[in-house]
Amino acid sequence: MNRVEKTELKNGVRIITERMPNVRSVSMSIWVYAGSRDENPDENGVSHFIEHMIFKGTKRRSGFQIAKDFDAIGGMSNAFTSKESTCFHAKVMDTHLDIMVDLLSDIFLNSIFDGREIERERQVILQEIAMMEDTPDDHIHTLLAEAFWGGNHSLGMSILGTEDTVSALNAEAINHYLERTYLPDRIIIAATGNINHSQFIDMLQGSFAHISRKAQFPERVLPETRSVVATYPKDLEQVHVCIGTKGLSVTAPRRYEISLLNIILGGSMSSRLFQEVRENRGLAYSIFSFQSPYVDTGMLGIYAGTDEKSIDETLSIISEQITLMKKRPVKEEELGAAKEHFKGGLYLAAESTDNRMNRLAQGEFYFGRYVSLEEVMQGLEKVTSGDIQAMADEIFEERYMSSVFLGPVQGKDRVYREAFRF
Repeated sequence: MNRVEKTELKNGVRIITERMPNVRSVSMSIWVYAGSRDENPDENGVSHFIEHMIFKGTKRRSGFQIAKDFDAIGGMSNAFTSKESTCFHAKVMDTHLDIMVDLLSDIFLNSIFDGREIERERQVILQEIAMMEDTPDDHIHTLLAEAFWGGNHSLGMSILGTEDTVSALNAEAINHYLERTYLPDRIIIAATGNINHSQFIDMLQGSFAHISRKAQFPERVLPETRSVVATYPKDLEQVHVCIGTKGLSVTAPRRYEISLLNIILGGSMSSRLFQEVRENRGLAYSIFSFQSPYVDTGMLGIYAGTDEKSIDETLSIISEQITLMKKRPVKEEELGAAKEHFKGGLYLAAESTDNRMNRLAQGEFYFGRYVSLEEVMQGLEKVTSGDIQAMADEIFEERYMSSVFLGPVQGKDRVYREAFRF
């Protein structure tokens, strides 16, 4: 039987484990509740830069030795940066837990940020930025965030940073950011698998109990709602469009309503947008809706990529489907299918130690506790067809909606501005 246990060190570092005795692996992660949202404009990209640099050498190990040590135990290690958090994680056989703990603790606590390594990795990240900008279905999401949240708000800035900001980052800027954001009460260590909580605490306490608070965490400012239409002409085969509207925060009481609305609208293969735009009309290969929820706000978005001849019809269908969701309750059969889709994804993900590890940390970050699958199911089942309609009517208003177009879009600004009038 799985068992979740939590220990909080005196300095505020939280350690959470979930024992899964029927597996032979352990997934471990060190999370910091800080990301690109907590950057100043002139240091945009520093969170992501740190994610790269933390594997490049410590006082005890070179970057090559870190990679070699992980490979020697058959381990998988990686990291990622989001708007509100940064995560360093690994997965190994349970017999190598002590080595994984030592490796992750070493790179997290003792990275040296050598100047030569900074210069090497800077070039890698600049290539990553260029690659993203050359991938229009990725780039359009960055452009939407800038339009929807505003380029001067940190939620509107790219997680990768810009060529100018990344080129200016140095060891001093990195250490300054670390001192004010990598604070003990913002750190969560999560592990799932064949693990003993008490033994895990003993492995970590000596290293993490000594982290001290050096600064006050920067205040997160709530962005204002924006309604913007922006076009970015570029010589591409397709027009890429991203539409964003008011969403909900991660912890909002009505979060299950907007999640089901998303599944019905465009978040599954049987969704209305996928079926009408792709399957019935053949207008686009890729079309979907998505959510971007944060601690205090959120966005619901729609993406489509289609040729120049089909963009107007595609926009018309999107507008029609949104209007239908606002005007008519979804059928009980459709709502039931969406709930089963949600449940299936959740329970299938729960079979992975990595996914369970992520749920432990995110539950602690956003709710301050473990959120069980049973609790999620109960919240899901309470959602009615009327709730979905009310949510659609609330969020799909012109004053909340921003649209971004990338590709052969010269001279189309006025047409696109008229696409979503509700």
